[in-house]
Amino acid sequence: MSFVDHFADEDVHDIPTEFAPTTEFHVPEGPRDVGMVFIGDSYVAGYGDPKGMGWVSRVVGRTSHPDVDLTAYNLGVRGDASTDVLARWGAECRPRWTERAERRLVIGVGANDVHNGMTTARLRLSLANILDDASAAGIATFVVGPPPTLDQDFNDRLEVVVEAQADVCSRRSVPYVDCFHPLLGHEQWRADLSAGDGWHPGQAGYGLIAWLVLHGGWARWLLIED
Repeated sequence: MSFVDHFADEDVHDIPTEFAPTTEFHVPEGPRDVGMVFIGDSYVAGYGDPKGMGWVSRVVGRTSHPDVDLTAYNLGVRGDASTDVLARWGAECRPRWTERAERRLVIGVGANDVHNGMTTARLRLSLANILDDASAAGIATFVVGPPPTLDQDFNDRLEVVVEAQADVCSRRSVPYVDCFHPLLGHEQWRADLSAGDGWHPGQAGYGLIAWLVLHGGWARWLLIED
């Protein structure tokens, strides 16, 4: 069964259909030498996947274009909240972009904001600062929201984070992939969580996140859509 079939009867909403790049970012002329950094928490790191791929490697594996030379780096750290990513993204990403003509940043964070009891105002500010600083430096950004867990009380608080992230991104015309609502009642997602720790998926679950990312404006953002 394809990823599309998994979502045939689901209400996959809030996936952006348009992408307006920031005024500061441009694609250089000539061969596209792209340095892409994925930064965030345990979901970005792919924790729980027995194959060690997570959603990041699955997305990178399906991102190919004859005119694009892509170098990808995974900087996911278990336990990271948005404030942690804000504190480290500049120093850790900079050497990965050395000599790359085109710099792109993919951010996946949010669940630990809830774990840490972070206020909505603070998590909004952390994400906004990352996006604004990246934009000012000519770096294109893409944000992947956190998926749901099996804990309903936690999910209620996580939904607030998702809505806040989506709003911050919308105000900046940055693509935001909502993984929360499409997967909230998804049977295979819940089964995958149940087989693990209740928070992180396995191989099938990370495949579902990858599907959402790939169908959430990814090709348009990379300017490789036919």
